[in-house]
Amino acid sequence: MRRYELMLLLRPDLEDDKLQAAVEKVTRAIVNGGGSLSKVSPWGKRRLAYDIGRHREASYFLIHFDIEPAQVREIERGMLISEEILRHLVTVIEDRGPADEIAPAAAARSTDADDDSTDDGSTDDRDRDGEENDEPEVQTALDTDADEADDAAARQPDEAAAIGAAEEDEAAG
Repeated sequence: MRRYELMLLLRPDLEDDKLQAAVEKVTRAIVNGGGSLSKVSPWGKRRLAYDIGRHREASYFLIHFDIEPAQVREIERGMLISEEILRHLVTVIEDRGPADEIAPAAAARSTDADDDSTDDGSTDDRDRDGEENDEPEVQTALDTDADEADDAAARQPDEAAAIGAAEEDEAAG
């Protein structure tokens, strides 16, 4: 079984008993599908970000439940038929390990990033999948400006040394 979260947006013009009946209909479908309810939280009426079928508000309900993944589609089909429900969203709640554990996917991403750099700090010619990248590196105007600034900074000591050497030659000669 998986843990799911269901957000229901119900029509704002429904009376309390009809709201409860609509929520009860959804929770009954969950239980009849072999699921178990963890939490049902009424959030009350809230203003919508945009109108949904001429409604500016909706009554929100948040439901947490456990059920087999194959049964979720049947429950959603029943919610789509209902006229009381303006919108719904079912999401999977992933179980998180202890806070000090790193998720395996995150750990793999961090080691991939470490593998792309070489000893001198530059990256090699591999794309994110680890395959060779044959495309030439494109240099942007910003890169060109930065390279020119680096070249100018590198030349300055050499030019100063050359000027100093020329002055010494004139003084000696």
